[in-house]
Amino acid sequence: MPDSVQTIFKEFVKKHAMIFTDRNALTSHFAPDTIPHRDKQINMLASILAPSLKGGRPSNVFEYGMTGTGKTLVTKYVGQELEKMSNQGTTPVKILYINCKMKKIADTEYRLVAELARMLGQDVPMTGLPTEQVYQIFFNILDSKEWIVIIILDEVDALVAKMGDDFLYNFTRINQDLKKAKVCIIGITNDLNFIDVLDPRVKSSLSEEEILFPPYNATELQDILKQRVKLGFHKGVLSEEVIPKCSALAAQEHGDARRALDLLRVAGEIAERRNDEKVTEKHVDIALEKIDYDRIVESVKALPKQTKVVLWAIINLIEKGEDDIQTGDVFAVYEEKCKECRLHPLTQRRISDLLAELDMIGIINAKIISLGRYGRTRQIKLDLSSKTKQKIKNILESTLVI
Repeated sequence: MPDSVQTIFKEFVKKHAMIFTDRNALTSHFAPDTIPHRDKQINMLASILAPSLKGGRPSNVFEYGMTGTGKTLVTKYVGQELEKMSNQGTTPVKILYINCKMKKIADTEYRLVAELARMLGQDVPMTGLPTEQVYQIFFNILDSKEWIVIIILDEVDALVAKMGDDFLYNFTRINQDLKKAKVCIIGITNDLNFIDVLDPRVKSSLSEEEILFPPYNATELQDILKQRVKLGFHKGVLSEEVIPKCSALAAQEHGDARRALDLLRVAGEIAERRNDEKVTEKHVDIALEKIDYDRIVESVKALPKQTKVVLWAIINLIEKGEDDIQTGDVFAVYEEKCKECRLHPLTQRRISDLLAELDMIGIINAKIISLGRYGRTRQIKLDLSSKTKQKIKNILESTLVI
């Protein structure tokens, strides 16, 4: 290892912590003792799950809201409190939490069910068994005693996109065959339209109870940041404009508390690297630019191949000087690129759905406009700087070669 790298590490270890007291408190996965501005959702979820303490099966719950609105935090918090209470002599309750975007854990039906079985103490090989046998292993361990098992499927839309909703139907109907145990499913999604694309049978079973998590406003985000600042920063290191600026920027992005925390933490890290004694508005501006670039690049890398072709088509049209780009324009270029990449093209309706997904993650702006008796279309603009656009194009072209 070069001496300069060793020097950086040694200096960091020796350096007095001027900025942070607990960096972890400024991350989205940190669980504070209280969750500001989510009392309504906490109480609603607790009321739905409370019958489990007396052996009753709670209704299945569907939670939806934009990224960073507290869905996962609230669900884990209520689940932990429920487990604590169940350990005091009531009916045993077991919480199983799965992030459906985790590779090698929830990217196939086999792995999902195997992971749930492992969480209940039953070892299952990662591969090699028929899926039906893995289901039977899970079912046997599940029904081995009288308890309530609550399965939390976070970002459940990602799982349905990979394998359809048949598995979800199986999960929501599992209680019909259980003799001792009872199961409750909690589905969490950022996709506000997700429930509408499900099979009607799944929809009615999963969304017995629904909880909406609205975006935070700027004032609420300030309260959240103030709580975390007390835990994570040394007193007095933040300039007075930092919290309002981080809150305002995140409020513009659908009221995303995760984004507000990321901005605040990265601003502090930038100040720390520069040996600045205070975190200022200047550090927030630098953090914003860095986070936006990193988010977009990582989002593009993770896109499915068909979505990458759609994004490539949009960039191609923009570089040709097209101003008024609509769904049909994108579809025409997309079809040609599919031939070149030897991909089977999707329908124009499905391409419209992919455009909506790109809009949701902030890469494009796809405004729906009416064409009168000719229906509706999307008017598309790229939401990237020219520098980022070129880097994104390079990533796309390197991954779309035959």
